[in-house]
Amino acid sequence: MNRRQFLRQAALLGGAALLAGCVGETATPTPGATVAPSPVTQPTPGAAAIATRAQPPTSYPTKEGPTVAPPTAAATPTAAPASAGWLGAVALVKVTDRADGVRRAIALLGANEVKGKAVLLKPNFNSADPAPGSTHPDVLRALVTELQGMGAGKITVGERSGMGSTRNVMQQVGALDMATELGFDAVVFDELEEKQWALIQAKDDHWERGFAVPKLLLDSEAVVQTCNLKTHRFGGHFTLSLKNSVGFAAKQVGGAGYNYMSELHGSPHQRTMIAELNRAYAPALVVMDGVEAFANGGPDHGKVVRPEVVLAARDRVALDAVGVAILRLFGTTPQVSAGRIFEQAQIARAVELELGARRAEDVRIVTADEASEAFAAQLRPLIS
Repeated sequence: MNRRQFLRQAALLGGAALLAGCVGETATPTPGATVAPSPVTQPTPGAAAIATRAQPPTSYPTKEGPTVAPPTAAATPTAAPASAGWLGAVALVKVTDRADGVRRAIALLGANEVKGKAVLLKPNFNSADPAPGSTHPDVLRALVTELQGMGAGKITVGERSGMGSTRNVMQQVGALDMATELGFDAVVFDELEEKQWALIQAKDDHWERGFAVPKLLLDSEAVVQTCNLKTHRFGGHFTLSLKNSVGFAAKQVGGAGYNYMSELHGSPHQRTMIAELNRAYAPALVVMDGVEAFANGGPDHGKVVRPEVVLAARDRVALDAVGVAILRLFGTTPQVSAGRIFEQAQIARAVELELGARRAEDVRIVTADEASEAFAAQLRPLIS
């Protein structure tokens, strides 16, 4: 069974399981066996910057991760091993112009996994607060136009906001008007029908009933997201690329459905559960806006600092490790400052799930100019 077949089967099974849960089923479905971990090719450890453009990787892992309840037997898809060019690589550009930073960071990363593919793009529209509270319009515009220039097919921007009505948030930040202008589709995940969601469960996850994601996510040929650099005062500790995936998950499915977000925010395992959401997909590209950041507070408001960087990666673990290092460099909360970066709960669980870099030595910050390299040199000791 290939990846596309697996995910389509997962969506169908998950939809049936979710429908049963929403009409009052109290029995807990029996999760299937977990998927065997994919082999990962380790890059040569080292922190030296690469002064030339990174070479495009030849493959990347399809991290389907969990099985979907309640199958009687779990299929085990064959995942391609990660190439050394993918694992751990984070492109960093020191810049104040966000649009220029997006273009340069993507070019520096050197990978094009969107050519000829339909793309689902996930911004950070948790609220309508200005950046870094939400994705800056310049970032969204530059990312969409860059994807179009890279030969992407149909582009769909989708979101579920955590603070306020998603449609109102997307209207306030200008995303709906931009969709008309630039020719992409805008999808409000909250407005999807019950049959358009899939329930995902894995026996070793900390979600009591699993979590629901749009079938659109599972069926997408390429998933791209853009996140901000900030802390999270509601228990996440930081909200970077791993945490941005929470916007893919349903709050509720159906009028009287279970409240997955209440479970998440009330759980002592919140940070671990954040990482587990990322089992549902593997990104083709992630862009992080760090021109401004919240060093405390967040996700909607907080103490603003100006790292003046834009980063790009396909490795969410490595990207978040660099993001945490930047927050530490500028002075951040006790929670984000505590211990080694790879011991932070979000990152540690993501490592267990083999979502990216396995250790600090795997992280490679890629730069192409003196200012970016000087900044990266300050970060490397904080990651190791």
